[in-house]
Amino acid sequence: MIITIDNITCECEPGEYLLDIAARNGIAIPTLCHHEGLRGLGCCRVCLVEVETAGRRNIVTACVYPVERECAVYTNSEAISLHRGMVLSMLRSQAPESEAVAKLCSEYGAPEYDRFIRKTGEKCILCGLCVKACESLGTGAIWTMNRGVTKEVATPYGEPSLVCVGCASCASTCPAGAIEVVETGGERTIWNKTFKLKACGKCGKIMGTWFELGRAAVKADADVPDLCDECRKKAITDVMAATFGV
Repeated sequence: MIITIDNITCECEPGEYLLDIAARNGIAIPTLCHHEGLRGLGCCRVCLVEVETAGRRNIVTACVYPVERECAVYTNSEAISLHRGMVLSMLRSQAPESEAVAKLCSEYGAPEYDRFIRKTGEKCILCGLCVKACESLGTGAIWTMNRGVTKEVATPYGEPSLVCVGCASCASTCPAGAIEVVETGGERTIWNKTFKLKACGKCGKIMGTWFELGRAAVKADADVPDLCDECRKKAITDVMAATFGV
């Protein structure tokens, strides 16, 4: 199937998401909450595009819009510039301290609106990506709490979570840089909980928290590894070379 994106001809399969088609063809569409490993959110709405089918135009969210027929897509039309500017301005009021949001606002010329009240000191855009990442690992240590202006991502009752393993997957997937992780003196502190870190016995690279590695070891019915993946692969290669001369 053939579609056009900003007048560039693109081949695609029925059901492919617009964002994927654009990326494959080198066409940039801005995103915040999109993550290759955690699809299907469409919360931030930054990836808005305009789709024209049979002479009719609609504004859609590119990351969750499956293309089912031939169409023309516009990523920076007048309508999209207006709507994206509004979305980014709203996100800036929600997370005025986020560098990622500020960068997009500057890049796409998001206007200032007096009616949007900024939250002091906030970085979180409430996309829920961190919660989904935590859930996907089977932990469920953080949740989206409350509603309306008091809505936030937190551990239950704001207390250190009993099930958090300190893996920091939530922080690594957060598009706005809102989750604080502090590592010092062989320890990692996240969500008001401190974990001891395990280093590789050979190269010294941090492998994760003892809690995280121990939990994985129990599931695999194995011991906590002493070497990181790179050093373990090298050790296996060295043994093979010494044994078989390869």
